[in-house]
Amino acid sequence: MTGMATGREEEPTAAAAPAADARPAARRAMVGRLSWGLADQAASSISNFAVGIYVARSLGLAAFGVFSLAWVTYGVVLSVSRGLATDPLVVRFSAVPEASWRTAVARSSGTSLGVGAAIGGACLVAGLAVGGGVGTAFACLGVVLPGLLLQDAWRYSFFAAGAGRKAFVNDVVWGVALVPAMVVAARVNTVAAFVLAWGVSAAVAAVYGCVQSGVLPRMTGARAWLRAHRDLGYRYLVENTCVSGAAQLRAYGLGAIVGVSAVGVVRGAELLLGPFLALLMGLSLVTVAESARVLRAAPDRLARFCFLLGGAQAVAALLWGAALLFLPDRLGAFVLGGVWDAASQLIVPATLGVAGAGLGTGAAAGLRALGAARRSLRSQLIASTCYVAGGLGGAALAGTVGSAWGVAAATLCSSSVWWVHLRSALRERHHHPIREVRTP
Repeated sequence: MTGMATGREEEPTAAAAPAADARPAARRAMVGRLSWGLADQAASSISNFAVGIYVARSLGLAAFGVFSLAWVTYGVVLSVSRGLATDPLVVRFSAVPEASWRTAVARSSGTSLGVGAAIGGACLVAGLAVGGGVGTAFACLGVVLPGLLLQDAWRYSFFAAGAGRKAFVNDVVWGVALVPAMVVAARVNTVAAFVLAWGVSAAVAAVYGCVQSGVLPRMTGARAWLRAHRDLGYRYLVENTCVSGAAQLRAYGLGAIVGVSAVGVVRGAELLLGPFLALLMGLSLVTVAESARVLRAAPDRLARFCFLLGGAQAVAALLWGAALLFLPDRLGAFVLGGVWDAASQLIVPATLGVAGAGLGTGAAAGLRALGAARRSLRSQLIASTCYVAGGLGGAALAGTVGSAWGVAAATLCSSSVWWVHLRSALRERHHHPIREVRTP
């Protein structure tokens, strides 16, 4: 009897040993994926920062404002592509068998390419109709949109597969291609030339993404993709366009209230906080996939993971902003040229806004991983409304500086909305588990 009892006691211990060994391995794997995510975002940030600085120094404040309008418009279109194509991919096809991933990626990337072709055609026609410097810039943006969106789609696809190294390499290829393109654009020295250089270099990386993945985008599969994931896609479409649409409304409204130069000033302040803004812009590239993995492996740890994620971003943004306050004027003028004097006045409110957004995106990643599209959409609608109201209300009261403080206050307040909804969604999942859908 004693021997049998001893055997029963030892069996759970032996069975638990592999599980105990698996936990550190899983943590190391997560750290590795997040590290590649940070490396990829660093590569993306450096490229975006370099483009912004180069254009600001080359063109001056007014022309840089026109370039910034095209940049903001690209952000809106990118949000449409992510909402319909890559956000559902990351939620439902992270850590799935390769065959399922390849089928899904072909349709998802085809959807992104289709979005770029459709909206790019509209931008081209509208730009030619408007004419002038602004119209020409938008016409050029329409030409390069398909390549820009396809390059972004590959990044999401690689992170869904846990292959962050490939996403990093793809962004490095884009950065390398940017160098000669920007040199040529500088010789022409027009907004249109810089827009084309930026987009054509992205197209080079997009083509290389096909080689890396061994998958060709299937635009013919876009309809099937949209139909299969309409429960997520259309809500994410509205949610994402609320983010970028709010930024665009603020930019256009600021230009109307204060002047186009004010748009360039705000963009200059954003460039100073570029690494964190790029990280927030592409947050779901890494964190939604990781949140989905945490949810599958240990659902009770999701809230803690999201809090650590958001808190780390907020603290990092505050530290970066504090460092910018001690930046010598001579160095700031060297980096931003004539934009520095006005942009430096926005460092404090811009930093607080980015810190608030960073804290909120931790909760947003959790809502995406849970597939709680309705709550995620509701949170984003509230946040976007506050953003536009704060940005334009502040501009009407106190110009460009007032707009920056209005946005900071709105972002800090709306981050609490995200956390309230994440808590409610976790409670709902505990009582009513959601069946997972994985139809390519």
